[in-house]
Amino acid sequence: MTGYSDDLRLAHVMADAADNLTMRRFKAVDLKVETKPDLTPVSDADRTVEEAIRGTLRRARPRDAVIGEEFGNTGWGARSWVIDPIDGTKNYVRGVPVWATLIALMDHGRVVVGLVSAPALGRRWWAAKGGGSWTGRSLTKATRMNVSKVSKLEDASFSYSSFGGWEEQGRLDNFLDLNRACWRTRAYGDFWSHMMVAEGAVDLSAEPELSPWDIAALTVIVEEAGGRWTGLDGGTGLEGGSLVCTNGLLHDEVLGRLTTPRLV
Repeated sequence: MTGYSDDLRLAHVMADAADNLTMRRFKAVDLKVETKPDLTPVSDADRTVEEAIRGTLRRARPRDAVIGEEFGNTGWGARSWVIDPIDGTKNYVRGVPVWATLIALMDHGRVVVGLVSAPALGRRWWAAKGGGSWTGRSLTKATRMNVSKVSKLEDASFSYSSFGGWEEQGRLDNFLDLNRACWRTRAYGDFWSHMMVAEGAVDLSAEPELSPWDIAALTVIVEEAGGRWTGLDGGTGLEGGSLVCTNGLLHDEVLGRLTTPRLV
């Protein structure tokens, strides 16, 4: 147990409630979908889930701040909860089961609790600082996770989300080079790519365009499984806008391939 055990238990309680809400609206014929100013979709389920989590936090952790995708920042203090009610909304609204609720706790700027719950996949992953990474259906029915020991790219499996962001950043050639260097590549996408790194099922994952709520919960889970994460710039801030996760052994080479300018 860690000093954040109570917070981790609370995260599970909030995830249970979120799963109930999201599964009730998943594939619902009356699901309402709108387009946000950044041209990404948002459903009524996204907003309902975030409202429910915020309501629980107001009662259980009234002194903590909250940072959420749909309703912004509320409160201020050393501790803040970072919420993505549905990561993978485009999948959610099309009936694809790869989506999850992401819940993280930051303490003095460091992520110390992370939970990813994907009820349509029947999967959940979580970690608290110093307590290891786990997957299972509940705290009492869980298996500890560890990253792989693959040390060569030619033996490695690489998971990503899409080509679009790489092209927009002028890194498509780097991305394709990395694909060619790896043994296997698959676009499992979104949170799932990074959780597979924590499980040791794949060896590296990368996304070029992300927000802090997309990243926060994933980081501590990968770390506690023995892996390493950074942005494309090599930094470990949530504001970096990108995420690269590896088993640690491959990290420097992966970053080098994704960021080294190509000779024309």
